[in-house]
Amino acid sequence: MTRKAAYQILDWLTEAGVSDITLEHCCSDEERFSQIDVNTSSLAELREIVSKINTPLKTCALNMVFGVGNENADILLLGEAPGAEEDRLGIPFVGQSGQLLDKILASVGLDRTKVYITNILPWRPPGNRTPTNQEIELFRPYVLRHISLLNPKVVVCLGGTAAKALLQTSQGIMQLRGKWTTADGVSAKILPTFHPAYLLRSPSQKREVWLDFLTVTAGI
Repeated sequence: MTRKAAYQILDWLTEAGVSDITLEHCCSDEERFSQIDVNTSSLAELREIVSKINTPLKTCALNMVFGVGNENADILLLGEAPGAEEDRLGIPFVGQSGQLLDKILASVGLDRTKVYITNILPWRPPGNRTPTNQEIELFRPYVLRHISLLNPKVVVCLGGTAAKALLQTSQGIMQLRGKWTTADGVSAKILPTFHPAYLLRSPSQKREVWLDFLTVTAGI
């Protein structure tokens, strides 16, 4: 762990109201990967394993937000991280962004019974900040296993963070949006598109996302 990362963790704990910290052993992300077997055989087992991941995010969040929807769906929607409302309820995409996502799905004949929804991070970052590279690296193996267990035909990455995390690319969402692609460790086709939160700020881009989802439904 870098000194910068250590200071970030201390800041998170301070924000959460923690004043006394006892450090018995602080392992690296690589050590955590070796200690936890991600080759699980069920979503229930994966959920249990994810709940035990050692991360300071847990100290600032109310609930783990694992995933929701049809576990046999052809379409998996991958977001960034829970927001305040998602953290409160323990369900992904239930705030304003989620309400807009529901409308987008309805516009192409879909709803939550026909898709599965999850995020890169299962806990809300403090202040809804963007996930760090270290957090993405920590959770990516579990996201890959999550996708593998569900075995969808299509993964729709909602926003730049989800797309860059899954594809392991430095390209931004403006370059990636609307282009079918693949990723190592993922058998499904992948389509990045704009995050609903971005559409709330830039409603003129809604048509582009609608077109993206039309290509998704046409391709399954």
